[in-house]
Amino acid sequence: MRSLLPAAIVIALLACLPLLSPPEYFIHLGVTVLLTAVAGTGWAMMGRYGLVSFGHGAFLGIGAYTMAMLWNLGGLSPWVGIPLGVALAAGAGVLLGYPCFRLKVIGHYFALVTLAAGEIVRILITALREYTGGSLGMTPNRMPDHAFQAMQFDKAGFWWLALGAWAGGLLAWWLLDRSMSSKALAAIAEDEDAAASIGIRVTREKLKVTLISTGLAALAGALTAQYRMYLNPESLAGLGPSLQIVFGAIAGGMFSPLGPTIGAIITIGLDESLRVGFGTDFTGGAPFIYGILLVLFMIYLPRGIIGIFERRRRPATAPPALGVPVGAK
Repeated sequence: MRSLLPAAIVIALLACLPLLSPPEYFIHLGVTVLLTAVAGTGWAMMGRYGLVSFGHGAFLGIGAYTMAMLWNLGGLSPWVGIPLGVALAAGAGVLLGYPCFRLKVIGHYFALVTLAAGEIVRILITALREYTGGSLGMTPNRMPDHAFQAMQFDKAGFWWLALGAWAGGLLAWWLLDRSMSSKALAAIAEDEDAAASIGIRVTREKLKVTLISTGLAALAGALTAQYRMYLNPESLAGLGPSLQIVFGAIAGGMFSPLGPTIGAIITIGLDESLRVGFGTDFTGGAPFIYGILLVLFMIYLPRGIIGIFERRRRPATAPPALGVPVGAK
């Protein structure tokens, strides 16, 4: 547990940030980075073991819209709606993953299946316009007199919520790394048939990490929707947010627990730079740039930004870490 002490100190210091009364804009950026990092951390927990998903936007949307519809239509507090949305998204991830893992749908075929799933969820949200608002989006009902019940806080309140979710994501990563599942998943990533031949239950191990990954994505989606107080299928489902998650995780470094957070800083920084620099004149430019940068990172920096520092720290003769494809630099 001593290895958790530095992280706990950093989180405690970050929790004190709103007490210093920084500009609200910086708190807003911080909340957005943390929530993006939660989704990226969830994605990387699958991606580092070869389970590349282009459909994590689907789980963002399931978590967000479940929470919002339960609140708007049923009056169920987001404190209850968010866990239900996370559970539903995790169940959807298992429902999607089970046939893929049983039928050995791997590699780019698995990526295409998840891509299709993300688009199906986006189209479904748009089609159910009577409940979701369709392409026009929806706004959770405001209750200023019951802010705590409605989870409608100021930016400082959401900073603490986002920080707690981010810490939870890092804790999930830490626990997975220290479990036998991590070694089993690394073996599966190297050779699935060989792993099965020595008694590793391949489908079960893949479903475990899928459950955690999709749950974190749903948590990030629900908290993002509640923070923005607005839901839209283009920003919380489908290919757009999925590509943003993938780019952030790969750019920062999907083999390190802090890699997705670094990627989230890059992603949000790019978004804000384009917004400030071009306004509405470059609408849709961010996904285009994500795509180009994603290809460049995959070719020249497969371990992301954090991999540069790892190479400097690790001796050249050191063996590659478990789960890292041979040749990744």
